[in-house]
Amino acid sequence: LLLRWRRRRELWKKVKEARQRQERSLVQMEMAVRRFREQHPSMNMISVLSLPLPELSKKLRDGSLPPEHVFYAYVGKALQIATETNCITEYLQESETQLRKVKLTGKPGLLYGVPVSIKDSINCQGHDSTLGFIKNLNKPAAEDSVVVQVLRRQGAIPFVKTNVPQSLISYDCKNLIFGQTFNPLLYTRSPGGSSGGEGALVGGGGSILGFGTDIGGSLRFPAAFCGICAFKPTGNRLRPPAMNALFWSLAAVAAVGPMAKDVESLALCMRALLCEDMFSLDSTVPPLPFNEEVYSSTQPLRIGYYETDFFTMPSPAMRRAVRETKQLLEDAGHTLVPFELTNVDYVVFNFCLRGIFADGGSSFVRKFKGELEKSSMGLLFWLLKSPDWLKTVLSWIAKPFHLLMPFIGFVSFFSTVDEVWSLHHEIEEFCHQFIAQWKKLNLDVMLCPMLGPALTIGYPGKLSVAVSYTMLYNTLDFPAGVVPVTMVTDEDEEELKGYQGYFRDWWDRILAKAFRGSVGLPVAVQCVALPWQEELCLRFMKEVETL
Repeated sequence: LLLRWRRRRELWKKVKEARQRQERSLVQMEMAVRRFREQHPSMNMISVLSLPLPELSKKLRDGSLPPEHVFYAYVGKALQIATETNCITEYLQESETQLRKVKLTGKPGLLYGVPVSIKDSINCQGHDSTLGFIKNLNKPAAEDSVVVQVLRRQGAIPFVKTNVPQSLISYDCKNLIFGQTFNPLLYTRSPGGSSGGEGALVGGGGSILGFGTDIGGSLRFPAAFCGICAFKPTGNRLRPPAMNALFWSLAAVAAVGPMAKDVESLALCMRALLCEDMFSLDSTVPPLPFNEEVYSSTQPLRIGYYETDFFTMPSPAMRRAVRETKQLLEDAGHTLVPFELTNVDYVVFNFCLRGIFADGGSSFVRKFKGELEKSSMGLLFWLLKSPDWLKTVLSWIAKPFHLLMPFIGFVSFFSTVDEVWSLHHEIEEFCHQFIAQWKKLNLDVMLCPMLGPALTIGYPGKLSVAVSYTMLYNTLDFPAGVVPVTMVTDEDEEELKGYQGYFRDWWDRILAKAFRGSVGLPVAVQCVALPWQEELCLRFMKEVETL
């Protein structure tokens, strides 16, 4: 008991030190902005913050806007949003040195002088990548991740790191070290996750371009919840960071991608990243430069669509968002074709959850050993830690319940090597069948629902099964992006009173509660293309945004 007490005291000491570093970071930001304002009292920061990224980067490259004006305008705004939402974990003070050096470079890159924010889990040299774990504190990265290296070579200036949920396996944004991050649109709502700090910062206007990762919707949830755009490429188009080997699975392919206020900013970012520097630094990334012809095409598209996956019943606003977008696309001359999804419950449980936790979750649980908090995953984490005999009893008791039985069965038990090989074969077969259905309908892209509006804080941890709309495209490894298209209306709120879900179980009742009281909050749709068709996906997103 004494040893345990001493260990806990040491852990709390590390947490306290990390929080003090976070507070010092904010103080450093405040001092830097104050110094700059004293030296440039006539500078109009609001006019800088109002510029969209393509226009801002053009002004920076042609010299009509000094990089330091842009940098300190965003440091000041980021400080304000961090104070309101608790989204920033660390200020990268070396960014001020990089700012001075960037002016000395020869030919400016596409992102010359653009301040960018980076998710906690993406390595920046000399800074922790905690993933919300205390054990990862005071372990600074030895070098920048490839994405950060390419950003720097393109002239971008990473200036802050942002908050994540513990372990990244959550679409909320809370950990014991830095606490809860809040949605900038409504503080009682979650900003989404796991790139929740990025969503809050970009959504609040404190960053013009942010970078996160996505293994089940971790870019798309924060974007949808905070009313911005995000893009998840095919897994290997931009090599994702290793995430400290938290888990590895072919069942849900991880990706790294950008978040911004508009689609043109995402396209500019992809142009910048898909360059010779990326291909030479990481030989596993295929040397496919950005295809401008596909992105700028005006040819009518043949678009598949669905309003529901028949697993997670969409909120009235989600359904309306798809219907209204479909109508606008048809009016603009595009062809819309119904697409029917089947067996999504099997995909979520057997492919995604069972694939990720194929070892019975033992490696995942091991990551929490010695931590003060055991994740916000609630039921899932408790199940993974339970002894096999208890899992067997629970799965037997849960048989009458539609979702609970497979949830317990698929994530709790250890899979043999044969079963894992069989599972991967099944996933390949599913991908081939999905693509065959796509090709049979001769589709270019797909219009899909996106979970929304933003859920009340605390609810994502109770609703881990509601990732069905996003995780499907990690399993398929298709590029996917989200675009906000509407806001929740009083009529949507009234219609929500009759929401019962498809299974009328505990999860459906909780989801209905999580949606309530959302009038005025943004709702997005999801745009999807086939693997390696990032430019086509972005072109479709641009079309949706314009309409």
